[in-house]
Amino acid sequence: MLNKRISMPPGKIIAIGFGGTIFLGALLLTLPFATRDGRGASFFDALFTSTSATCVTGLVLHDTWSYWSLFGQFILLLLIQIGGMGVVTMAIAVFLFTGKKIGLKQRWVMQESIAAPQVGGIVRLTSFIVKSTLIIEAAGTLLLASRFCPEMGIGKGLWYSLFHSVSAFCNAGFDLMGEKGEFSSLTAYSQDPVVNVTVMLLIVIGGIGFFVWSDIKEHHLCFKLYRLHTKLVIVTTAALILLPGIYLFFAEFSRPEWGFQGTGDRLLASLFQTITPRTAGFNTVDLTLISEPAVLLMIMLMITGGSPGSTAGGFKTTTLATLVLSVRAVFKREDSLQSFGRRFPQEILRHAAALFILYTSLFLFGGAAICYIDGIPLLSALFETASAIGTVGLSLGVTPSLSLASHMILIFLMFFGRVGGLTLIFAMTGKLTPSIARMPKENITVG
Repeated sequence: MLNKRISMPPGKIIAIGFGGTIFLGALLLTLPFATRDGRGASFFDALFTSTSATCVTGLVLHDTWSYWSLFGQFILLLLIQIGGMGVVTMAIAVFLFTGKKIGLKQRWVMQESIAAPQVGGIVRLTSFIVKSTLIIEAAGTLLLASRFCPEMGIGKGLWYSLFHSVSAFCNAGFDLMGEKGEFSSLTAYSQDPVVNVTVMLLIVIGGIGFFVWSDIKEHHLCFKLYRLHTKLVIVTTAALILLPGIYLFFAEFSRPEWGFQGTGDRLLASLFQTITPRTAGFNTVDLTLISEPAVLLMIMLMITGGSPGSTAGGFKTTTLATLVLSVRAVFKREDSLQSFGRRFPQEILRHAAALFILYTSLFLFGGAAICYIDGIPLLSALFETASAIGTVGLSLGVTPSLSLASHMILIFLMFFGRVGGLTLIFAMTGKLTPSIARMPKENITVG
């Protein structure tokens, strides 16, 4: 049985692993002591919440603090950690901890799970990922504890610090701030620089990807020695933080609705609301007050997401960079994609185009379906579907009131966004069938 399971394509193993974790998490959340009222959640509510946690999304039907007991919150934290690091990564980590031998097939699956460029060194990379994750989450916990413990006490403050550190690093967006107001997220700390900066750093570090960590560890701050992947991730991430942040600071948070904010508060709000749509799901301002242009900007950031081999979702920063470089190549009449003195293989552009079309199509069709089914404004529906497929978790407050059919759409989009479009496609289509002949070539007119 084991051999049969291992002989599956890696994509199927990853999809089944995530699906099994979601189902087990849902069963645990239906237990009577998982909710505060002692009755347990309905299976569908538990399934939706388990999917959101395992897929590190953050969309919820019930406020996490007021609905789930301490046991339920612990299950959610465990699902977030497993989903953020990846089911296969966690399984390999257990193998490493118990001293079991990791065979070539397991390494192959691990390579596919984190989109590693090669099988060689995959076990060493996994060990580095696990150790780095624990260190970063511990550092985040200590920084948040400096604010939460004086306010809440040692025990509660440490639990809140740990929960939000893991949730931020894994780009999940789950929070326990419901006691300050249901679904309030981090709005009570909008003026706290320690909480804001700590959460933002955790989101960015978790979202840039494991390969970037490894590259930075090896070459420190010598940018020119980084791999092309790392250079593209860093430049694209910086652009996606800086440019939208400038827009929000000067255009959005300068509106009269935000007149109560000082310059420092506007800066924090602009940076936070720029970083968190890149699949984190926290918010420090009331999103229902955001203007429609800013909502559209956040939708675009949510679909883009983080970077490959990270805790984030979306179609990824490298996909966006590849598409932008292809536009540049057309304008400059270059016959290949080039960046930082390197040329891209043609298959990279094909994969990027396929991912972009898949994500945007599902996001648009899902939003249109929810708009039709529940009669909500199209922009609000698109915001929810972008949040789901980008595994973000931000919401304009309509998720709990949606119908069962709309919730099923969101569940599918969350699963698709976390497992990955290409992984699911390869899992369904099976092995690559090489062509034994090439068709005649003929040009068409484009544009």
